[in-house]
Amino acid sequence: MKIKLYPINIYQTLLLVFTLIAISASAFAQVTLTGIVKRADGTEVPHATVKIRGTKIATSANEKGEFKISPAPDVPFYIQISAVGFKPQDFQVLQINPEPLVLTLVEDAQLDQIVVTSRRRSEVLQEVPIPITVIGGQAAENAGAFNVNRLKELVPSVQLYASNARNTTLNIRGLGSTFGLTNDGIDPGVGFYVDGVYHARPAATATDFIDVEQIEVIRGPQGTLFGKNTTAGAFNITTKKPSFVPSAKVELSYGNYNFIQAKTSVTGTLAKNLAAKISISGTQRDGTIWNVLEERKYSGQNNLGAKGQLLYQPNEKLELLLSGDVSIQHPAGYPLVVAGITTTERSAYRQYARIVADLGYALPKIDPFSREIYTNTPWRHNQSIGGISLNADYKIGNGKLTSTTAWRFWNWDPTNDRDFSQFAALTKSQGNSRHDQYSQEVRYAGDITDKLSGVVGVFILGQNLQGLNQTEEVGKDQWRFVQTSNTGAQAQYATPGLLDGFGIRTNSTIKSLSAAVFAQADWEVLEKLHVLPGIRFTYDKKDVDYDRQTYGGLQTTDATLLSLKAAVYANQQFVTSTNNNNLSGNLTVSYRPSDKLNTFVTYSTAYKPVGVNVGGLPTTSNGAADLSVAVVKPEYVQHYEIGLKTKPTTGAILNVTAFRSDIKDYQTNVQSPQLGVNRGYLANAEKVRVQGVEIDGSYQVGKFLSLNAAVAYLDGKYVSFTNAPLPLEETGHTENGVQVAFKDASGGRLPGISKWNTSGGAEFSFAGSLAEKSGRYFLASDISYRSDYSSNPTPSKVLVVNGYTLVNARLGFRSEKFSIFAWARNIGDTHYFEQLQAAAGNAGLYAGVLGDPRTYGATLRFNF
Repeated sequence: MKIKLYPINIYQTLLLVFTLIAISASAFAQVTLTGIVKRADGTEVPHATVKIRGTKIATSANEKGEFKISPAPDVPFYIQISAVGFKPQDFQVLQINPEPLVLTLVEDAQLDQIVVTSRRRSEVLQEVPIPITVIGGQAAENAGAFNVNRLKELVPSVQLYASNARNTTLNIRGLGSTFGLTNDGIDPGVGFYVDGVYHARPAATATDFIDVEQIEVIRGPQGTLFGKNTTAGAFNITTKKPSFVPSAKVELSYGNYNFIQAKTSVTGTLAKNLAAKISISGTQRDGTIWNVLEERKYSGQNNLGAKGQLLYQPNEKLELLLSGDVSIQHPAGYPLVVAGITTTERSAYRQYARIVADLGYALPKIDPFSREIYTNTPWRHNQSIGGISLNADYKIGNGKLTSTTAWRFWNWDPTNDRDFSQFAALTKSQGNSRHDQYSQEVRYAGDITDKLSGVVGVFILGQNLQGLNQTEEVGKDQWRFVQTSNTGAQAQYATPGLLDGFGIRTNSTIKSLSAAVFAQADWEVLEKLHVLPGIRFTYDKKDVDYDRQTYGGLQTTDATLLSLKAAVYANQQFVTSTNNNNLSGNLTVSYRPSDKLNTFVTYSTAYKPVGVNVGGLPTTSNGAADLSVAVVKPEYVQHYEIGLKTKPTTGAILNVTAFRSDIKDYQTNVQSPQLGVNRGYLANAEKVRVQGVEIDGSYQVGKFLSLNAAVAYLDGKYVSFTNAPLPLEETGHTENGVQVAFKDASGGRLPGISKWNTSGGAEFSFAGSLAEKSGRYFLASDISYRSDYSSNPTPSKVLVVNGYTLVNARLGFRSEKFSIFAWARNIGDTHYFEQLQAAAGNAGLYAGVLGDPRTYGATLRFNF
């Protein structure tokens, strides 16, 4: 067969190709979305980022705010717009028109428009009749406040003192927790919440923040809004939720002392209505204290934390958030440095200098700010802390029903050298602990009518706190510290090996249950006049099993030697159970004549539950444990407050609060001269009063300048404390020839409270570009000052921390996609103590917790 070929005309060929292209274009037409991003005043927003939510489609607007997306997805869909200086916003697109879509962005919230959730619903800060300080997560990170300890420089009314994570005192207005060495048998008076979950152990304040959205510091008793009753206030920390729009961010910091910190967060959609996020944070830093004997550094940082979340939103009414987090900290340890030696009222034979000389040693070096120590027991402060929670929000009517279920754990593995020297005296202190907590909160918050809104809830918290083979051990030199003379039976303390390796091991369990019902309403009785009553009923129960056994030392049957050993350490066992309930509440009257003025007055009652002593009990004259102090009475608070929140002009706020708290049976921690209670024990002061005034203000001038300042005057006194322990310098005091262990400290100042606390900051910025990225250059600084404060439960002449000032600064550039800045903290390299405490046994030596020296470095952030 022959095939006949016909020549094809070139014009016919081209016509056929164009016809096919036209048909294809018609069949697969691509829709283009055009738009322009503007400000509220109609001017363009250049270089905004435009994303299609739930997809990888993204683009950037040009200099005129114009953008184009082609092909556009099928409608309906959501566009997410973000730009430096503006709130990220979502816009729904229902149809695509030929003319450009105009999208208007709202500039970042002014300081007087901050939204808070302290009353369990979203409200503008200035409209809430509660004194609250709000710190954005980014602002905290910029200031170098990557944990709660550093927030105290930004919030004058906050006091946080820690010799390590376990021994942490977190107070607001000087109230909340016992100052000094922690006793596990007492509840905190400052609530610490992260995403609605109560964290019972103060060690949680030592962990690094992970992807924080906002931190609210609420001052004053909060028992009718939050699950756990708090007598002094609360930290309400909110982290960023998973997003259905894929995004990621990375942050890297490097500084002196080999400081390295890395943070990352990744979020996006896993499936329809299901989003996930994982965040990781790591911090390392060399120590700032040198151990001459060990030739190693201490007081460093070695933290690793992670948090994962799943967000499920099947419809507009229901939201489920499953969260899990863990933080592991293995620092080199946080030793105290020898701060000084004082003369006590004991006999010359029992003065520290004489004791040291008799042992053949030289006095310890008294130069705390040389940052050198000579201890011979390694310091270790390892902890792991974490948990899992499920939060469910369901919209019902004009409100929201919330359920928060959580389990958390804490493991503590320390070693301390409690004589703070190279002597083999109190050589080892190990308070190993394990804590488990289970909590459930259910509450409803919302509007009942146009004039009435409120919150009602129930809360249950179960805790199991175990002391696991907690060890205290003395060495070969301890005999001279406990010897009262070198005659008679006391002379036999010099028996070789009598106290070598002698110690105690303690196993204890505290099982506690706290249950509460609480409610608060907001009723607009007259136009602009609101009455806010609240009520709470709480039940608390604690079961304690305490068992302490001695070990080591010279094994002997000699009655005199055994008696000498028992005077140092003795067996102690007791089992006790205690419970109590309380009805408390508050009444607030608020008058808001305009959106620029909010006045309020509050009266409230609160209580802190019964405490138990599990750090060793003082002994009676016959050497037996004094069981009368095994249980510590609850603490009752009556609180009065008057406040004024104002907005004098656009971008400015000025708030003033005056308050007074009267506390009955104030729970305090006392240091005993007896080694058997060297971690201190709890006691009650009959009556305490704290009063003061707080003023805070801020001013934002456009985008280029923001100012803030705050001052707090606090006056905290023991109104009545007739059975206070003697301060260090009065140890050995006698009256009428009889040695006494207590004194009347009524009228003395409470520990940890500076009369004057101030902070302030400023940031100046201007528009610019870096690496072809538009953004803003900025220069910022903040300063804080605290006047001196007592560092001992009973006022002491020597255990007073001098006032100090800290100045920090940062300089850099930030844009939507990346930021880079240099920072410095404690620019003046101020030498200061955070805490002073007497060494165990009260022989005259005292030690201190040093504040950080000058640190500096740089931070780089990327957003994707």
